[in-house]
Amino acid sequence: FYGEAISNYSIKPPTVSVEDLQPSKFKDEDNIPFFGDLNFLKGGKAYVAYAKAHPDKTFPVYGKNQLREPLPENISFHEPVSNKEVLRILGQTKTFICQPVWPEPSGRLAAEAFLSGCNILGNDRIGTFSFDFYPDNKPKAIEEMKAALHDFWLEVEAILNTNKQPQEISLGQVLVYKSYGGLGDIFFAIPAINKLAAVSSSLSFAVAPRLVSFFSKHLKNINIINEEVARLKEDNFDHIFELGNYPAFRGYDLPHALKYPTHKKVKQHAIQHYIDTVSKLHNSIDNSYKEYPFFKQQKTKGRKYFTVHHGAGFLLKIWPTEKYAQLIETLAKLFPYLDCKIIMGPNDPAIEPYFSKPMSHISYITGDMNEVGEALSGALFHIGNDAGITHVAGAYNIPTVGIYGPTGPGSWGSFAQYNELIWGKKGVCNVRCNYDVILNCEHKICLNSVTVNRVLEALYKVLQKAYSNEKSILKTNPQAILDFGKNDCLIKLYDNEFLLEYHNKNMKLQVETLLKKECLMDSKDDNMKLVLDVLIQQQVVFYIPNFQKHNNATCKEID
Repeated sequence: FYGEAISNYSIKPPTVSVEDLQPSKFKDEDNIPFFGDLNFLKGGKAYVAYAKAHPDKTFPVYGKNQLREPLPENISFHEPVSNKEVLRILGQTKTFICQPVWPEPSGRLAAEAFLSGCNILGNDRIGTFSFDFYPDNKPKAIEEMKAALHDFWLEVEAILNTNKQPQEISLGQVLVYKSYGGLGDIFFAIPAINKLAAVSSSLSFAVAPRLVSFFSKHLKNINIINEEVARLKEDNFDHIFELGNYPAFRGYDLPHALKYPTHKKVKQHAIQHYIDTVSKLHNSIDNSYKEYPFFKQQKTKGRKYFTVHHGAGFLLKIWPTEKYAQLIETLAKLFPYLDCKIIMGPNDPAIEPYFSKPMSHISYITGDMNEVGEALSGALFHIGNDAGITHVAGAYNIPTVGIYGPTGPGSWGSFAQYNELIWGKKGVCNVRCNYDVILNCEHKICLNSVTVNRVLEALYKVLQKAYSNEKSILKTNPQAILDFGKNDCLIKLYDNEFLLEYHNKNMKLQVETLLKKECLMDSKDDNMKLVLDVLIQQQVVFYIPNFQKHNNATCKEID
C-alpha cells in the first residue's frame, strides 16, 4: 500500500528563522565555515578536498571531527554555536560548501545559506534547490518559510477533524470452504470467517450436509450452505476461499486453497493461524484476536448435568475408556446431585461394559449435531479428549477439561474461558509424534500414564475458577502426597514440597482434619485461615461447588 501512503501529500520548505537572518553586503572570501560534526554523510570528504585544493583559505568547523583521515592545517575545530550565530556567520560568508552524501530533502543549512546570500557549492541531494523560489526569488522563499509551520499544523488539524471515512471496497459475494480437517478445526476457523464476513457484502460458508442445520442456528451473519450444492454454484461468487486445514497436511492442492503465512510458527493456537491467513485478503482485516464469538447457551430445565465424550474421530487420540468409566463413577460420588450425559458417536468405543455397577444417572446422546449441541450447551462442565466435541463445548463456553496425548494442546487446545488442558506426553515421552508414529505406537504412554486423579485435579481447578460464586466444599488435591508426622506435615505436589509445622496439638488436629476429611473445624481461627489461604494458593486445596442447589448453578463469566 505504498502508493496510497504518498498519493495525497504536501511538501513544505525548511523552517528557517527568517527574522534572524543577517545578510551583509561585505562578504568574507577567505573563511568557508562548516556547521556540525565533520562526517562522511554530511559531506565532510568534499569539504576536506576543497580545503586541500585551497590552502590559502581557512575552514572553521563548528563541531567535532568524525573523519578518519589526515586533515590539512587550514581546517580548525570550534565549539558548536547557536542558530542565531550560524545566521550571523553565514551573512558574512561568500562561499558555502554543501555536498551531503545522503539526500537532505529539507536541509535547513542550505536554505539558510541561500537566504544569507552565499554562493553555494552544492550537489543534487539538496531539497532546497527543488523549490521554484530557488535561486532567484528570495522574497517568495522567505514568505513560504514563514508560513511553513503554521500551514503544516492547519493541514494536520484538517486531517484529524475530517469526518469522511474512506470507502472500503467490499469483497462482494464470498464463498468459504473448510474441506479438510475434523469438526474441531471448523470451530477454530470461525473467528477468521467472521472477519471475512465483515468485509463482504455476503458470505456463504459451505459445510457437510449434516452440519448445515446446526451452524445455521449459531452463525447468524453467515449463510450456511451444503458444500455439495455450493460446488454447483461457484460462478455466483466474486471470491472463493478454501481454508483447507492448519497445518496443511495435504499441502495446498485443494482448489482455491489459501496458504498459511505462519505455517511454521510454533506456540500459536490454530485460531490465530486462520486469522493470520485471512488478514492478508483485505486491507480492513487485522490479525488481532480478543475472544471467541461464543454460541448462546441453552439452559435446560430439570436436573443439572455434566457431559463426557470418551471418543474421537481419530480413536488413537483417546484416553482409555476404562479410565473414563472410573472417572464417571468417582464424579457420581462427588456430585450426587448431578446427572451425566455421555456423548456417544457411532464409532466411539462402548463404555457401559466398564462400569462396575449400574449407573442410573447416565444417559447417552447418540443423535445428530443438533442433539449434541443442545446437550453440551446446558452442561455445567465437560470432560473430553482432543476431539471435535470438546471444541463444540468450548464454543458454548462450557468449563472444560481436555485430555491430550500425541497432539499438543498449544495449537488445538480448548478456547473456553475456563479450561484446563492435560498433556500426557510432557515428561513421559520425547518422541516427536506424526501420523505414522501414532499408528505404530504400542504403549500410548502419553495417554495411558494420565491417571483419574490427574483429571480430577484439572477439574477442581476449572470448577474453582468458573463457579466461585457457588456454595463450595473443600477438596484436597488428589495428586498431593501427604506425609503426616508428629510435629509437622510434609506435602509433595509434583516438584514442590511444603512443610507445615504444627504450633500446638490443636493446629495438628485442624490441619489433619482439613487435609484428610476435607473440612475446616474452626472457620474463625485466624491461623487456620492463613494456612488455608496458602494451601489454596499452592493448589493443595480447592474450593469447588457442590451443585446441591443444581437448579441455580451458573458459571461466572469473565468481564
